[in-house]
Amino acid sequence: MKNIKFGAVLLIAIILLVGCKQQQARMPVSRSSGEFLNASVERNKKLIKGEEGKIDSIIKSNPNIKYIASQKGYWYYYETKNDKDTLRPKKGDVANFDYEIKDIQGNVIYSQLELQPQTYVVDKQNIMMGLRHGIKLMHKNEKVTFLFPSHMAFGYHGDNRRIGTNESLICTVSLTDFKPVNKTTQE
Repeated sequence: MKNIKFGAVLLIAIILLVGCKQQQARMPVSRSSGEFLNASVERNKKLIKGEEGKIDSIIKSNPNIKYIASQKGYWYYYETKNDKDTLRPKKGDVANFDYEIKDIQGNVIYSQLELQPQTYVVDKQNIMMGLRHGIKLMHKNEKVTFLFPSHMAFGYHGDNRRIGTNESLICTVSLTDFKPVNKTTQE
């Protein structure tokens, strides 16, 4: 009887030891090597380098124009500068502007007349990324020409009409007026 009890306890102990032993994690059925992501990064680096090369050739072909490189990855110059005003549009301000869009060769894609005067609530409406940043650099009554690589314009998608995929753009913007947040809310 003692042998049966001892055998049963020993059997239960063995089952518990084997059953509670830490299990080895299974390897995933499919593994991602990251090759697709790495290839995509390399493709985008080449694309940006090519676009920046074209923009650089435009800048070099116009030595009389003082281009400014932004921290966001685009270039611009002032056609009309306003040194009197110090205020610039900021988040929530209502900006009124006109603009024209050209391809990198200077061919008009959308004329100022087609685009009509724009009213834009700064950082609260969806517009082209480059314009979103560029408008905040401007003072009232300034006219600025921006050279946007595709990632600051309409990117790999284009605008589904006249702007193609990965197309760099030249945008000339006239900031006619803007109302700061505090003045807008008081009126």
